Amino acid sequence: MPELPEVETIKRTLQRLVIGKTIQDVTILWGNIIKQPADGMEFKIKCQGQTIHDIDRRGKFLKFILDEDVLVSHLRMEGRYMLQQSNEPYEKHTHVIFSFTDNTELRYMDVRKFGTMHLLPKGEEEQREPLVKLGVEPFSNEFTPDVLQKAFQRTNRSIKAVLLDQSIVVGLGNIYVDEALFRAQIHPTQKANKLPEKSLETLHAEIIETLKEAVDKGGSTVRSYVNSQGDMGMFQLNHFVYGKKGEPCRKCGTEIEKTVVAQRGTHYCPKCQK
Repeated sequence: MPELPEVETIKRTLQRLVIGKTIQDVTILWGNIIKQPADGMEFKIKCQGQTIHDIDRRGKFLKFILDEDVLVSHLRMEGRYMLQQSNEPYEKHTHVIFSFTDNTELRYMDVRKFGTMHLLPKGEEEQREPLVKLGVEPFSNEFTPDVLQKAFQRTNRSIKAVLLDQSIVVGLGNIYVDEALFRAQIHPTQKANKLPEKSLETLHAEIIETLKEAVDKGGSTVRSYVNSQGDMGMFQLNHFVYGKKGEPCRKCGTEIEKTVVAQRGTHYCPKCQK
């Protein structure tokens, strides 16, 4: 699933491609992607005539800012957007098509069909599903060591499970939790409420730094992730542990191990992360 750096990269790409375009029509080829309004025809009619003024990101969600509404889009496992000319043939697994007045189309493709779209009144989107329960943004001033400390003190879950919880900090998924924990030299099964204060401050800093580096590299290309122009991210070349099972640790040479934590495949160095 694309995490914060991948979604941020897609957001920035789409900003260059579609801001200022006006939606003339919407073609829905797989209706289950449209969640709000549940009626696909109502979704289509509401979108028609609205202009895209900006594209924002909230956690792993994209927000298309329109005249009267906000389109909240979650890519899930393999969703992606492509801007194409209206006369170009559709690629396989194209499910929603936004046709613009300039004869271009923003096409949403999703092999697994897990993506979602919510069209919500502008100004209400943060108080409605699916955004209402999201936690703080890791790049915001609200994300402080104190936020982590309070979240950690409330639970005896593993630290990885807490960091994956989108109601606490948004945008972190399997890749960047593993990478940030390695950089902070914290074992993923460490109980969150037992983490020393100094380690907590280090973890806070490494979460931010890891995500910033990943954004600068365009995200991590694992499996089928590409941005909205079909380009691959390159941060996977900087991974210390994720996807490195059996390889020597870049810092100490110990073989990287893989286990399951919080029902997720988890990579770590048994020497660096005791």
